[in-house]
Amino acid sequence: MREMRSELDRMFDDFGWPSFRWPWFERLRTAEEAWFPETDVFEKDNRLFAKIDLPGMKKEDVKVEVTDGQLAISGERKREAEEKGEQFYRCEREYGSFYRAVPLPEGVKTEDVKATFTDGVLEVSVPLPARPEAKVRKVEIQEAARPAKVEKTAA
Repeated sequence: MREMRSELDRMFDDFGWPSFRWPWFERLRTAEEAWFPETDVFEKDNRLFAKIDLPGMKKEDVKVEVTDGQLAISGERKREAEEKGEQFYRCEREYGSFYRAVPLPEGVKTEDVKATFTDGVLEVSVPLPARPEAKVRKVEIQEAARPAKVEKTAA
């Protein structure tokens, strides 16, 4: 839907017309439609970090869980009450429910997972388990047996 709206905006701009402004068009998204907040996942100091941009949300709007070997982050950003007489020229902010999942390595201690919410950014920190040392074993290469040669006999 967003791509179609962007394409229509581009076409209107190409003709020098104002942006696509049909109010009903902006309301085509359903409340159940998901959105995907921008997320960075990285490793630092033997911890896995997930930073999720959630502008305009409060920590009460977000749920963080560790379940089935993954970090599950979900929530909902509610649309502000519409004012009578509002006519949107552009409506690009995302609303509705979201869900993000980050796979976790085996051995993560769920009780050590921490989360902070500052200025609309959720940061989740997961301690990584110690990695076992890789064992290297040299494999000897054997010479393959060759089939015996069959000699031709005169008939």
